[in-house]
Amino acid sequence: MSDARKKGQPVSIADVMAQVLAQKGMTERIAQVGAMDDWATAVGAQIASVTEPLSVTADGVLWVRVTTAAWMNELSLLAPTLLERLNAVPGRAPVRQLRFRLGRS
Repeated sequence: MSDARKKGQPVSIADVMAQVLAQKGMTERIAQVGAMDDWATAVGAQIASVTEPLSVTADGVLWVRVTTAAWMNELSLLAPTLLERLNAVPGRAPVRQLRFRLGRS
Protein backbone atom coordinates (compact mmCIF):
# COMPACT_ATOMS: atom_id res chain seq x y z
CA MET A 1 0.00 0.00 0.00
CA SER A 2 1.39 3.42 -0.87
CA ASP A 3 2.29 6.02 1.76
CA ALA A 4 -0.50 8.32 0.52
CA ARG A 5 -3.16 5.66 1.15
CA LYS A 6 -1.74 4.78 4.56
CA LYS A 7 -2.03 8.41 5.62
CA GLY A 8 -5.56 8.78 4.26
CA GLN A 9 -4.41 11.05 1.44
CA PRO A 10 -6.25 10.92 -1.88
CA VAL A 11 -4.55 9.05 -4.69
CA SER A 12 -5.04 9.95 -8.33
CA ILE A 13 -6.89 7.48 -10.51
CA ALA A 14 -3.95 7.55 -12.94
CA ASP A 15 -1.64 6.31 -10.19
CA VAL A 16 -4.08 3.60 -9.16
CA MET A 17 -4.51 2.42 -12.78
CA ALA A 18 -0.75 2.41 -13.37
CA GLN A 19 -0.26 0.30 -10.27
CA VAL A 20 -3.02 -2.18 -11.23
CA LEU A 21 -1.70 -2.52 -14.79
CA ALA A 22 1.82 -3.14 -13.50
CA GLN A 23 0.58 -5.74 -11.00
CA LYS A 24 -1.33 -7.55 -13.75
CA GLY A 25 1.68 -7.46 -16.12
CA MET A 26 -0.17 -5.38 -18.69
CA THR A 27 2.01 -2.28 -18.84
CA GLU A 28 4.05 -3.51 -21.82
CA ARG A 29 0.93 -4.66 -23.68
CA ILE A 30 -0.79 -1.29 -23.22
CA ALA A 31 2.35 0.46 -24.49
CA GLN A 32 2.45 -1.87 -27.51
CA VAL A 33 -1.12 -0.97 -28.45
CA GLY A 34 0.10 2.65 -28.52
CA ALA A 35 1.46 1.84 -31.98
CA MET A 36 -2.08 2.38 -33.24
CA ASP A 37 -1.96 5.96 -31.98
CA ASP A 38 1.42 6.47 -33.65
CA TRP A 39 0.34 5.04 -37.02
CA ALA A 40 -0.58 8.31 -38.77
CA THR A 41 2.62 10.05 -37.66
CA ALA A 42 4.79 7.09 -38.66
CA VAL A 43 3.31 6.57 -42.12
CA GLY A 44 2.48 10.14 -43.11
CA ALA A 45 -0.71 11.86 -44.17
CA GLN A 46 -1.10 10.21 -47.59
CA ILE A 47 -0.93 6.64 -46.29
CA ALA A 48 -2.91 7.51 -43.17
CA SER A 49 -5.74 8.78 -45.38
CA VAL A 50 -6.21 5.34 -46.99
CA THR A 51 -5.58 3.17 -43.93
CA GLU A 52 -6.89 2.58 -40.42
CA PRO A 53 -5.06 0.64 -37.70
CA LEU A 54 -7.46 -1.98 -36.31
CA SER A 55 -5.67 -3.91 -33.58
CA VAL A 56 -2.36 -5.16 -32.23
CA THR A 57 -2.14 -8.80 -31.23
CA ALA A 58 -0.23 -9.91 -28.14
CA ASP A 59 2.55 -11.28 -30.34
CA GLY A 60 3.06 -7.90 -32.03
CA VAL A 61 1.05 -8.07 -35.25
CA LEU A 62 -0.55 -4.75 -36.20
CA TRP A 63 -3.66 -5.23 -38.35
CA VAL A 64 -4.42 -2.33 -40.68
CA ARG A 65 -7.47 -1.77 -42.88
CA VAL A 66 -6.59 -0.53 -46.40
CA THR A 67 -9.08 1.02 -48.81
CA THR A 68 -7.86 -0.55 -52.08
CA ALA A 69 -5.97 -3.60 -53.27
CA ALA A 70 -3.43 -1.35 -55.00
CA TRP A 71 -2.63 0.36 -51.70
CA MET A 72 -2.49 -3.01 -49.95
CA ASN A 73 0.12 -4.18 -52.43
CA GLU A 74 2.13 -0.95 -52.07
CA LEU A 75 2.04 -1.11 -48.29
CA SER A 76 3.15 -4.74 -48.31
CA LEU A 77 6.26 -3.60 -50.18
CA LEU A 78 6.78 -0.70 -47.74
CA ALA A 79 6.21 -2.83 -44.62
CA PRO A 80 9.88 -3.02 -43.51
CA THR A 81 10.21 0.77 -43.67
CA LEU A 82 6.88 1.31 -41.93
CA LEU A 83 7.83 -1.12 -39.15
CA GLU A 84 11.11 0.71 -38.65
CA ARG A 85 9.26 4.02 -38.29
CA LEU A 86 6.68 2.57 -35.89
CA ASN A 87 9.34 0.93 -33.77
CA ALA A 88 11.42 4.10 -33.50
CA VAL A 89 9.39 5.02 -30.39
CA PRO A 90 11.61 4.14 -27.42
CA GLY A 91 10.31 2.07 -24.54
CA ARG A 92 7.49 0.34 -26.36
CA ALA A 93 7.33 -3.36 -27.21
CA PRO A 94 7.98 -3.61 -30.93
CA VAL A 95 5.44 -4.27 -33.62
CA ARG A 96 6.84 -7.39 -35.27
CA GLN A 97 4.64 -7.60 -38.36
CA LEU A 98 2.11 -5.61 -40.34
CA ARG A 99 -0.92 -7.38 -41.76
CA PHE A 100 -3.31 -5.65 -44.12
CA ARG A 101 -7.04 -6.21 -44.54
CA LEU A 102 -9.00 -4.85 -47.49
CA GLY A 103 -12.06 -2.83 -46.62
CA ARG A 104 -13.51 0.63 -46.31
CA SER A 105 -14.18 2.26 -42.97
